[in-house]
Amino acid sequence: MTFTDASLVALRVFREVAERGTLTAAAGALGYTQSAVSRQIASLERAAGVPLLERRHDGVRLTAAGRLVLRRAAVAVDQVDAAARELAGLPEQDESTVRLGWFATAGAWLVPRALSELGRTHPSITVVTREGSTPALVRALRAGTLDVALIASTPPFRAPDDETPALAFDTLAERSLRVALPSTHPLARNDFLDFAELSGQRWISGPGDPLVMGVWPGLPERPVVAHTARDWLAKLQLVAAGHGITTVPASLAAVVPAGVRVLPVRGGPSERRRVLLARLPGPVPEPVARVAAALRAVLVTE
Repeated sequence: MTFTDASLVALRVFREVAERGTLTAAAGALGYTQSAVSRQIASLERAAGVPLLERRHDGVRLTAAGRLVLRRAAVAVDQVDAAARELAGLPEQDESTVRLGWFATAGAWLVPRALSELGRTHPSITVVTREGSTPALVRALRAGTLDVALIASTPPFRAPDDETPALAFDTLAERSLRVALPSTHPLARNDFLDFAELSGQRWISGPGDPLVMGVWPGLPERPVVAHTARDWLAKLQLVAAGHGITTVPASLAAVVPAGVRVLPVRGGPSERRRVLLARLPGPVPEPVARVAAALRAVLVTE
């Protein structure tokens, strides 16, 4: 069996596994059983003659051969899909369509405003978007199902993966982190918070690392996390109801619900957040450049 014997189904399954990061997630997305996904991956690896995936406790990671196959598989699957659309008499994928991924809070303000700006200046460009975590967005870029992705980066601003080729990044903005607290909170009377005043507060954090998802870093004590919520709006509603405080990007100050104040922090560790636009290396198509310009224009006016 040679690699030319690899089936289109196996290539589709492999691409889905690479994008989803686990066999289970890929099976769910495709409507297959996990054993069926495993069989397709095994058949593809037999055809390639080398392992394409490294199985790990937290999912899978592509080997060097797997990364090569993914690049070719993405092209092959897209070309077959284009041919199928043409045979069915459907319109071809418009080259002016940009597939944009974004991190959760970007959907609250940045993405909607940038799409409105783009619709005003370049109405011929269509943007298809989806929200995702940084790992999911990076996998989608490498699988070829996204053209560009908005990623929030925290110090020390490392690359989101160590795969090759390295992703290309454009820093759209770098802003200070802020704290959202109830407008009835005693500290809300001020125009800023002193770092020392954050000690002993009750925090509302997201799942995972609380220092990344809602707690101010560098506190001298173990933070008290009163509530955990994945959705940023849920966290801010908890803040408005007086159940704790949380961290937010400075740019969210304009869209927080009533009953919430967003204040800068003075003193203590300096905490910055970057908004990055990530893509695979290579020439930038004009529609992607236009989308990047619209995003940057919104950030400049904030």
